[in-house]
Formats: sequence, structure tokens, C-alpha cells
Amino acid sequence: MSRFIYPSNRREFFRASAAIAAGAAAPYWFSAEKLRAGQGTAKNDRPTIGAIGLGKQGCFVAKEAARFGDVAAVCDVDLRRAEEAKTVLGGKADVYQDYRRLLDRDDIDVIVNATPDHWHTAINVAACRAGKDVYAEKPLTLTIDEGKLLCDVVQRTGRIVQVGTHQRSVKCFQTAVELVRNGRIGKLKQVWVAVPYYTTKGGPFAKQPVPAELDWDLFQGQAPVRDYCSQRSSDQFRWWYEYAGGIVTDWGNHHVDVAHWGMDCELSGPVSVEARGIFPNSKGPNYFNTPDRFFSRMIYPNGVELLYFAALNQRFRYGEDVGDHQPTTPEQIAWLFGEDVPEQIKTFDRDGVMFVGESGRLLVNRGGAYGKPVEELKHKPLPADAWRAHPSDDHMADFIQCVKDRKQPTAPVQVEHRSVTACHLTNISLRLNRKIAWDPAKQQIAGDDEADAWRKRAQRTPYLIDA
Repeated sequence: MSRFIYPSNRREFFRASAAIAAGAAAPYWFSAEKLRAGQGTAKNDRPTIGAIGLGKQGCFVAKEAARFGDVAAVCDVDLRRAEEAKTVLGGKADVYQDYRRLLDRDDIDVIVNATPDHWHTAINVAACRAGKDVYAEKPLTLTIDEGKLLCDVVQRTGRIVQVGTHQRSVKCFQTAVELVRNGRIGKLKQVWVAVPYYTTKGGPFAKQPVPAELDWDLFQGQAPVRDYCSQRSSDQFRWWYEYAGGIVTDWGNHHVDVAHWGMDCELSGPVSVEARGIFPNSKGPNYFNTPDRFFSRMIYPNGVELLYFAALNQRFRYGEDVGDHQPTTPEQIAWLFGEDVPEQIKTFDRDGVMFVGESGRLLVNRGGAYGKPVEELKHKPLPADAWRAHPSDDHMADFIQCVKDRKQPTAPVQVEHRSVTACHLTNISLRLNRKIAWDPAKQQIAGDDEADAWRKRAQRTPYLIDA
């Protein structure tokens, strides 16, 4: 297998991707005019869709895709979920429990993959190799090396893959990064990335009988074998490190992505990461095992410092089986954040991305973009030749249009792999409780073989991801 050379910047990436995609025939089923109007109507205007993973988010994105195509197949390891999704999606789809049977169908054009994190890469890789284009939910991968593999497969197959980091299709985020990259806050010095404090207090959970409709072995996939309990196969899978990266990757692939976008380092990454985390539960296989409070300091090649943390005073709960938020003592706060951290960070009460420049700062989150540069736009618009974000205002529509045009979408895997890599590095550093050095060109942890081994995880036979 020849070595894949990763382009050094976004412009080179799109040029290389376009060259590969140029040889791929455009699907026959599109009408650009009807797509721009929001929905195709004739049979040959609409792709045939297969939806894999049908929890809350899976049903949502499948319905989004159904605006533009026909859902012909649904798949979930939990047959009850699959049958319910069939009803929600019009009642005509064929039902599968094993995604491989769905991918075997030649009539499926597009895959919507909203499985738990530990299944993302295996299904995305298999779908690309089966000739399908993919809408892939975030976090994109379970490990760093999975991301490297997926980037290589997407490049080689010429498939279009949109990652579900939908903030790239939201106007306020586009405005924020355009202002930052066009110098409206001066030279960028620091970026704060805040996610909520989602409590992961929970356990021990008792072993339960496996439901008849659930293929528990298939759900576990590459992960270690564990006794079944409903908290593992529910939407709380994200609080188990076997299947996910906790809040660090779950929200991180969204907000760190926006930070990288504004920093103009979408195809690069940090050179050093030092992180700490608070784990609220006892150790053991029957407890949630991801941290709910953390702090990560990352330094980038251009000297920008990224401070990534859980906002202690924005407290949310996710799932019925989590406990109360724990108080964070002054001693824990001092240990968690260390020295030279702005006091405002220790008492932050919102999520979002704060860009701090030499002449101003700007905050953006799902509520909007805030700061003097935003207010000044009314009488001081960006010039015609300013750098602009990819013009998307509908994440699924952008994906479908790019499938038609064979052009890269607003959230391609090569970019999103780098965003989630910074999150994976945070998890590695906080679990090892030490600073690590990252080489973004070689995509390796430098000078620390133990830490570098964490770029991948042991995989369980027969669920190995074929490299």
C-alpha cells in the first residue's frame, strides 16, 4: 500500500480531493434546481438512503436525509429501535440488524451513520469501500489511528463524507471565524473552548438479562466484552470509555472544530497537550468511567494557546441514571486548572468558543456571536476579497449537493479528524496525568512510547477494522 501524503493546508486538500473525485461519476438521481428548492420529487431525483444506528440522533439525521431521498433500509443492533424507526420514516424501509447486510445492497446510494462512537469508523470505512457516500455522525472516531485510516480510505475511494459537526452550517459560527481570520480582533493569541459540566456520576450498575431484540455481541463490536446493563446500550453509551470519549470528544468535536476553523489550523494540530480530569466514580467495570470535569492546555505551531475545559457552572444532566453534580473544591479547582489561567475560566457558566486577540475578543456559541467586532459589522462589513467560510446554511443539504457535484462538503473527514485528534490527545494526557508532545506532521506522540501506543486500542476478534 502506497503512503498517503496529507496536504498541509485546506486549499491543497481541496485541490487534491477534487482531482481524485473528478474520476467519479456523478449520481444519476439529482436535479440541482429541485435540490436547491429543498427537495427532489421525481424518483430519479432522489438518492436511496440506508440509515444505520437509530437512537434519538440517528432518527433525527435520517429524517433530515429523507427530505432529499428515499429511506429504503434501516439498521440497528436493537431490532425494536429499527422497527420504530421504520414507522417514523414512512413504514416502507427494509429492516436489518447487521449493517453488513445493508451495505451489500447495490441500490443504496447514501449511508447515514449514527451508531455509537466505537462503530463509526468500521461502518464508515466499509460504506466507502462499498461505493456509498456517507453522512457520518460525530465524534468522528474512537481513536487517532482510526481517523488516519478513514482519511486514507476516503481519499482512495473518492467517496463524499460529511461529518455531523453541523455548527459549520450555522451563520453565527461562520461569522465568528470570518471575523477572526480577517483580523478583526488583531493577532490571535488564545482560544477558550468551553463545554458543559455533564455529570457522569453513576454506578455500580447490576448485570441484567440481554433483551431478546438486542444483539449484544454485535453492539460491543471491537470493545472488550462486558456484562449487559441497559446503561451501556442506551444513549448513555458516551459515558463509557469502552465505546466513546465522554464529553471531551462528544461536544469537543463540535467546539474544538470551530476553534481550529478560526485558528486556520484545520489540517494541523497542537504540538503539546497537558490535561487533567476529575473522575467522579470508583474504578470498576460497572461504573461510568469518563471524566465530567477537565482542563486541557494545548499549544499550536503558530504559538496560539488553546484552553479547553468543562465550564463548572454550566451544569447539565444526560440520562436517567446519572447522579447529582459533585461540588468542585477549591483544592480540586487549583489542581485542575493549574497556574496562569484566567479566573473567568474557573467560574465560566456557558459553553462556546472565545477567541482572544491582541485588540479584542469574540465569543460564539449556539446562541449567537458576541463582541465588538460583531457589533461593528453593521457599519464596517468585511471587504469583497475577505476570506469566507464554506457557504452552507443546511448541513444535510450541503452533503447531498456535494454528493451530486463530487465536491468536498463543509465538514470533510480530513478536517474533522484533526479536530477530534485534539480531543483524543486531551483524553490521553488526562488519563496518563502528564504532558505529551504531538507531532502534527507525523501524527505521532513524540518521545513517549507509552503515550503513543494510545493512538489505537486493542480490538476484539472478529470485529477488527480492516486496514
